[in-house]
Amino acid sequence: MDKRWLMAGTALGAAALIGGAYHYLLRRPLARTRGTLRLPGLHRPVEILRDRWGVPHIYAADRHDLFFAQGFVHAQDRLWQMDFQRRMVAGRLSEVLGPQTVAVDRWLRILGMRRLAEQQVSLLTEPVRTVLEAYAAGVNARIALGRLPVEFGLLRYRPEPWTAADTLAWNKAMSWGLSINWESELLRAQLIARLGPERAAELEPELDELSIVPPGGLSALDRAAAARPFLGPPPQAGVGSNSWVLAGQRTVGGTPILANDMHLPMYQPSIWYENHLVGGGLNVIGITFPGVPGVVAGHNGHVAWGFTNGFPDVQDLYRERLRRDEAGRVWYEYRGEWHRAEIIREEIEVKGAETVVEEVILTRHGPIINALAADLAGEEPLALRWTSWEPDTVIHAVLEMMEARTCLEFRQALRRWTSPVQNVVYADREGNIAYSLAGRVPIRAKGEGLTPVPGWTGEYEWTGYIPFEEMPHLYNPPQGYIVTANNRIVGKEYPYFLGREYASDDRARRITELIEGRKRVDVAYVRKMHFDLVSPTARDVARHLGNLRVQDPRLAAVVEMMGRWDGALTADSPEAAVYQVFLRRMIRLLLVDRLGEDLTVRYAGLGPTPQLADRSIFGVRARQWLHKLLEEPDSPWFDLGNGEGRDEAMILALQQTVAFLEQELGPEPKDWAWGKLHTLTYAHTLGRLRPLDLLFNRGPYPLGGDDTTVWATGAARHDLSCERIIGPPYRFIADLGDLDHALGLLAPGQSGQPGSKHYDDQIRAWFEGGYHPLLYAREDVEREMEAKLRLLPLTEQNP
Repeated sequence: MDKRWLMAGTALGAAALIGGAYHYLLRRPLARTRGTLRLPGLHRPVEILRDRWGVPHIYAADRHDLFFAQGFVHAQDRLWQMDFQRRMVAGRLSEVLGPQTVAVDRWLRILGMRRLAEQQVSLLTEPVRTVLEAYAAGVNARIALGRLPVEFGLLRYRPEPWTAADTLAWNKAMSWGLSINWESELLRAQLIARLGPERAAELEPELDELSIVPPGGLSALDRAAAARPFLGPPPQAGVGSNSWVLAGQRTVGGTPILANDMHLPMYQPSIWYENHLVGGGLNVIGITFPGVPGVVAGHNGHVAWGFTNGFPDVQDLYRERLRRDEAGRVWYEYRGEWHRAEIIREEIEVKGAETVVEEVILTRHGPIINALAADLAGEEPLALRWTSWEPDTVIHAVLEMMEARTCLEFRQALRRWTSPVQNVVYADREGNIAYSLAGRVPIRAKGEGLTPVPGWTGEYEWTGYIPFEEMPHLYNPPQGYIVTANNRIVGKEYPYFLGREYASDDRARRITELIEGRKRVDVAYVRKMHFDLVSPTARDVARHLGNLRVQDPRLAAVVEMMGRWDGALTADSPEAAVYQVFLRRMIRLLLVDRLGEDLTVRYAGLGPTPQLADRSIFGVRARQWLHKLLEEPDSPWFDLGNGEGRDEAMILALQQTVAFLEQELGPEPKDWAWGKLHTLTYAHTLGRLRPLDLLFNRGPYPLGGDDTTVWATGAARHDLSCERIIGPPYRFIADLGDLDHALGLLAPGQSGQPGSKHYDDQIRAWFEGGYHPLLYAREDVEREMEAKLRLLPLTEQNP
């Protein structure tokens, strides 16, 4: 046989093999979106119309079938994501991933979110239990069909049936990710030990802030009208969100406009999923959590709403006195008496290795968490108290929110919102706009919970929660708009302590600046606002750099460049690169000799644990501190040992900055694009392994912005690492006068399966300012319909 024919035949065979593998692994598991399926558990027929952006519009006769179908479509597109999330929360990753995830599983067993979720199931009201069970039945109907996503085949396991506890546990996981106080307490205590309380306090500067809610205006809707707009300052490095709402007096069309973009890790697939639910008296569209029934944020034809994290102090660390008796029992001291601690023996199964046993010790304050962070090894026992240890009613709140027809009804639904504590901005078709801080915030008998406190005295207990009527609230404020961006929300006159862990005020300031820059705003302008890259802090720092007097021609060119800069952190901006590197170099220069290497890195933003808290709020604090310090040229913090002042220290840091950029990006400043250092990769969990990264990951893409820009793209603060970018996977805009044409944008795409065209089809739009319509009217959905699937009750076996 001719060798060329042999080679060609071999190539064709390889191509056929690859094509077959592609079909079997990637195409075969894709959601069935056309035709008819008969499924057990349905009451009556359901229609699922998918539009050309991959969004399922579900039409059902009753709520049972509606939530059944939502569970089904979630599992169609995101089953492996859902299974991975529930395994993570339950501390069961090692069963399928092996020894590399044992540390994560140990932490999650100590936190016990899954244990608490299982206990909470028995406390659910019958209507909520019915919804969760219908949703779980829909998920399980998809699992029963087989043809599982490729990840299950690669890891060689099958998913277990979905349960109500799986859903409840995920809410606690989200609450954990948005609660950051315990790590702040640890670092604050270390800073005090190193510097003393007065010097350590300087590293958390008190900034001038506007009063947001006036005295006496907290409890009554009609008395809140005199409140001022949100402005003020600091999120966990990068974690945050934006939302703003404008009353009709501020808009071109004369009706409210609401915008929201919630900032979370930019992963593949997205943490969010777009959905439209119609049936049982509901007609609601927006974003959902795969694994959870209902719509989290969006609109229902009457009210539109969105969230930003409130960052209140909902966690406290208690120093405990423990002793173990001869029988192995553990006791803790409380008010002069010894009480028996609960011990839970958690067995962690590990693929390819022996089972690991974790002993979890629980006091009246919560679990002993010393195993969570290397910093705590050998330290006295610390117990973590957290509002989410208690049963929550968030699912109740979501179901009631979806039914609200006015802002007043929506506010009443928020009474059931427990955790995470959120800033909620909302508007209705009657023209009202409102804001509420929703969730449980503890009242402390003594102190503010800023550092670990003695648990044995009983002096530092929680005495209850801030009453709902006295939580911060606004209704139709006279300025005609409300802005929240994780900034401080009350002034010093507020009678309760909410916390210190807020975001910097940059995003709130910039959003307000853009609103005030126009007499009236339309949707097109709001779209531009979502993609704004100007940082107020960057403008201020650039001004200081531009005023430096230097002799070195290389530095002089950079100083001149920075003096002309407008603070726009575009991906192609060399000034943005100088600013970002300078911040990090300057903070290290001023602190490393005072704090040491490890504590400096922690203060600059490195978190205490690699998985559960890999970043710290103090990354934001560090930038705030430096920003304020640059206004004090004679501050002793600038003295590096030879009597240096501000300008001398800045020149040293700028020299280091230029040297770094020349080494990394070349000798010409025009080549120092910020997007060469700051990139985004939509990374899948299995994409950490080669060659699976080629299958699952998308990117890297050059990126502008940081966590201070409206288009937020937060990265590590202690270095330039871009392994995890915090940004807005989803953007939402609703004109309350035209809710049939609300806008959404979900990146990288709807599907979690790499064989789907909707796996990554919204990445380009995310970078270029694109949106798609959130189709609401049935005729609009049918006009843009990509596929239609009918689900029927199981009256006979599937063929």
